[in-house]
Amino acid sequence: MKKVTGIGGIFFKCADVEKTKKWYATHLGLSVDDYGCTFFQANDVALHPKASQQWSPFKKDTTYFDPGKQEFMINYRVANLTALLATLKQNEVQIVGKVEEYEYGKFGWIIDCDGRKVELWEPANEQLFEKN
Repeated sequence: MKKVTGIGGIFFKCADVEKTKKWYATHLGLSVDDYGCTFFQANDVALHPKASQQWSPFKKDTTYFDPGKQEFMINYRVANLTALLATLKQNEVQIVGKVEEYEYGKFGWIIDCDGRKVELWEPANEQLFEKN
C-alpha cells in the first residue's frame, strides 16, 4: 500500500504574493522564485539522519495561533533562534511571546507581513524521538 512519506509543501493564500515572497526572503532568508521556495534537505539529513517534520492537528478553539487569525501555522526550522529573533526585532518584525525551550528544541514566534503567526523552531537532539 502506498503511504505518505513526509510533508511535500505548504500552500496558503495571501493578499499580495510578491510582497509576501519579498518579506520572507528579506526576514527569514527564503530563496524565492516564481513558485515560492523549495527546501532541499539532503545535506541536513546527511548530518542529522533523524531530522523530523511535525504534523499536528489542533482543536478548533485553540488559542495557540493567537494573535494570528489563520487556521494553520507554519513552523520553520532555524539554525540559531536567538540570533534570528534579535535580527528580526532590529528589522521591526513583531515578536510574539518569549522563547520557550524543551528537550526537543527552542521555539519562538513572529507575525509575518500578512498578520499570520509563524513558529520558529531550533531543533535539539532529534534522536530522542527515534521510533521503533
